[in-house]
Amino acid sequence: MLGPLGPWLYLPLISGVLGLFVAAFFYFRVRALPEGNADMVRIAGYIREGAMAFLTTEYKVLAVYAAVVFVALGLVLPNHWISASWFLAGSALSLGAGFVGMKAATYGNVRTAQAAAGGSKANALLTALDGGAVMGLCVAALALIGLSAVYFGSGGALGESLGGNLHAFAVGASSIALFARIGGGIYTKAADVGADIAGKVVENIPEDDPRNPGVIADNVGDNVGDVAGMGADIYESLVAAVVATMAIGLTAPPEAIATLVSPGTTGAKEIAVGLPLLLAAVGLVVSIVGIFAARAMRNSTPSTVLRAAMVLPPVVLVIITAVILPIFHVSQNVTIALAGGALGGAAIGLITEYYTGHYTPVKRVAEAAKTGAGTNVIRGMAAGMESVVVCLLLVAGVALIANHFMGELGLYGIALSAVGMLGGTAIVMTVDAYGPISDNAGGIAEMAGLPPAVREITDELDAVGNTTAAIGKGFAIGSATLTVIALFSAFSLEVGATRAAASLPAMNLSLDNPSILIGLLVGAVLPYVVGASTMLAVGKAAGAIVMEIKRQFDTIPGLREGKAEPQPKAIVDIATSAALSQMILPGLTAVLGPVLVGYTLGPAALAGTLAGALAVGASMSLFMANAGGAWDNAKKYIEKGGLPGHPKRSDTHKAAVIGDTVGDPFKDTSGPGVAILIKVMSVVSLLIAPLVATRGG
Repeated sequence: MLGPLGPWLYLPLISGVLGLFVAAFFYFRVRALPEGNADMVRIAGYIREGAMAFLTTEYKVLAVYAAVVFVALGLVLPNHWISASWFLAGSALSLGAGFVGMKAATYGNVRTAQAAAGGSKANALLTALDGGAVMGLCVAALALIGLSAVYFGSGGALGESLGGNLHAFAVGASSIALFARIGGGIYTKAADVGADIAGKVVENIPEDDPRNPGVIADNVGDNVGDVAGMGADIYESLVAAVVATMAIGLTAPPEAIATLVSPGTTGAKEIAVGLPLLLAAVGLVVSIVGIFAARAMRNSTPSTVLRAAMVLPPVVLVIITAVILPIFHVSQNVTIALAGGALGGAAIGLITEYYTGHYTPVKRVAEAAKTGAGTNVIRGMAAGMESVVVCLLLVAGVALIANHFMGELGLYGIALSAVGMLGGTAIVMTVDAYGPISDNAGGIAEMAGLPPAVREITDELDAVGNTTAAIGKGFAIGSATLTVIALFSAFSLEVGATRAAASLPAMNLSLDNPSILIGLLVGAVLPYVVGASTMLAVGKAAGAIVMEIKRQFDTIPGLREGKAEPQPKAIVDIATSAALSQMILPGLTAVLGPVLVGYTLGPAALAGTLAGALAVGASMSLFMANAGGAWDNAKKYIEKGGLPGHPKRSDTHKAAVIGDTVGDPFKDTSGPGVAILIKVMSVVSLLIAPLVATRGG
């Protein structure tokens, strides 16, 4: 069962269990820290209750979806109920990672505020980092445990059912991630945009002012969108990258697989299938070490600590890979492919930081706010478009290097480069979750009336978190692009094998095939369906929240003067209703789109659909993520005094706030939703490939 990798293939399972133990250590460490005064505890309780209430309701909806798909897969898949059960496992682990991580975040926020109240920036940084580590470690650990279970439960690389079971597991992880990311994204951005417009623009009051009934919902949204939703997203990214590589290893021609190892080495197929799982496990161990190293650096500046934490682990992974590959007689070209992904991911992170941090592009966006919201929005869109050019050319370069050095296994190399880019998944997610915890800590400090010095500490931590979150999105989208290329190859190989077994000619992928061209157009449309529906959902819900906040200020005596309590539950209800109702269409688009195209137009049209969705979706998601980050940090640049003579609540600042309200759903709802869309479509297509392969040319 284990093949030439031998007992090394137990490492993914062992590292996954280790990751959960370390996550438990951080969870209970955070829980043991002091919470602060009674007001802080009360406010944190509201946030925690709201977040858990939303997740509970959302998970009930997703449970119905999972049950329906489970029955459908059990009825139509060749492996029937076993593969359908792995779909449920992938879904459950995705939800579990988000749930546990969000609980840690909602305990960590108030304790971070209390650490800042003690005057220690280092302790506040450490608390937020520990809270984020629970999410990061659970994401990577559960992915490895789940994939290991599929591998061993299916009889290893030579098990006939492994391919179908892996595909079903990936569909469960991906589709749940899409719903969780979009649902959480709609909630958080509807609350954020509504609270910002009503508070900063209409009522002219500070951010996180306790008089604003939208503030609690905004802080709840940080957890359900940027922690639970993002956790499901990154979990799915790692699963999809590993499954894509394993799938190519299962279906590539034997003569191509043989080039992976030294001449005379046996078991090349088992190595090709097991290697990505092993490399992901090494990445988790490196990330655990990296998290403890980051904690040891807590007295350095937060930006230095977090930037090092995100960039160094993939580099260390490459070095370790170069050392261990000769043990299995594997070509060092694998190291080059992995290094291309790791270094390319780091470069994408730095490029993303340049376009979304306080550098020239963001400063120009802030300057444009002097002449109004319109020019601010125009400049932000230009910055986002420009960033796409650089990032996607870099991704293309990574794919070119992997393809060149891996020769006949070029697409396997591209898939490995995606694994390399996600090698530090645990620590990337740790830093991503750190951001919302710091943001929540600042909100709690403001609402509890803590001294301004406390807010200064939390604001510094939050500002770094915004930048690292943007870097994390760059990692996620870049790896998604490489993963989808690999999944496209796996789909083509699966269709080819099925058609050959049925004595049918090979699938025609030429551009003069009308089915391909029709599919390209259909695929290009689907990212716009998701983008439009999610933007509309945020806009509609935010408008309703603005009206409700205005109603409360107008009808609750003494609210403007701070002598009465707002009614945040009404805002929470509006955001929850919008999120749960509006996440259905994007989710169904991703799951049913490939099925409808494949069954009605055939595999060639479906291949074209995947290619069209990849080209449009990758560029659109990068544009939205980076433009949104530029608008957000342009607003913060003004708030920090970057434009002398244009302070907070000036007309320039209000123009930047309006730009940020456009960017918020761009970067945290629609952009991530489109990025997941192209992965969900690809894994669904891979799952149904044997079923649609014989339907036409």
